[in-house]
Amino acid sequence: MSIELDEAVLGKRAGNAPDLYYASAMPSEGLKAVLGIIHGYADHGARYRHVMGALAEHGIGSIAIDLRGHGRALGPRGFCNRFDEFLDDARELRRLVDERARGAPRGRGERGDDTPAVPTFLFGHSFGGLVATSSILESAGQFRGLVLSAPFFGLALEVPRVKVLAGKVASRVYPRLGLPSNLAGKDMTHDAERARAYDEDPLVFPNATARWFTETVGAQERALANASRLTLPLYVAFGTGDKIASMAAAKRVFAGAGSADKTWDAREGLYHEVLNEPSWKDLVESIARWVIAHA
Repeated sequence: MSIELDEAVLGKRAGNAPDLYYASAMPSEGLKAVLGIIHGYADHGARYRHVMGALAEHGIGSIAIDLRGHGRALGPRGFCNRFDEFLDDARELRRLVDERARGAPRGRGERGDDTPAVPTFLFGHSFGGLVATSSILESAGQFRGLVLSAPFFGLALEVPRVKVLAGKVASRVYPRLGLPSNLAGKDMTHDAERARAYDEDPLVFPNATARWFTETVGAQERALANASRLTLPLYVAFGTGDKIASMAAAKRVFAGAGSADKTWDAREGLYHEVLNEPSWKDLVESIARWVIAHA
């Protein structure tokens, strides 16, 4: 099966929204579903190319968008005034996914029939999992299911109260203040080559901004409070050795989700980036089976 690759900048957005960037991988024939991909914090969509290619081999097309301030998208690195700005970006991804699912060519022309020709799904990793969940809580739209890997509903290590208070103050008086996130490849994956690639990737940035932190904490609290409104089929993969995202927080959201059909996939000993671990192909196989079963 051949795979059609596409990359482009999304310009001419409403208001002052920055240009975004996306990449897609679509099977040339036998399309069964289309999956939208939202990356994690300080991350970018191109780091999921291997996943996108593997999904296409199963007949699942995918589109990965770079959120504002990430990857090749414009905007201050890792910054937002409001968390809702990332939901604006998720709406752009949704539009692209719907276009591919309807077989529409790339572009911003007439939408035509709003019903996708094939089912659509949303995927989010880490912070992207928080964005994806928040987007579905805002509106599930045409999506048939939500897939999350290591969703960031809380930190694995408790932040000292004094730092939380300092972050809140900085968010008001100096919102773009960047402090080291201390994210490192060795904490992402057991694969030494992929860990080194993470550390050396020029598009991966080292700081977390004060406003992003406070807006993210607020979004995490809302996700937990509104989890019962999440009714789509849900699949969550989480490495039990994750040192970054809190598995306990993710389990609380998962347990509170109103979905009648939900799957918790614990990956023993794996670190934060379960799709960059040596066993990533096995997880892609599981995700592909789940998506096709729900298509």
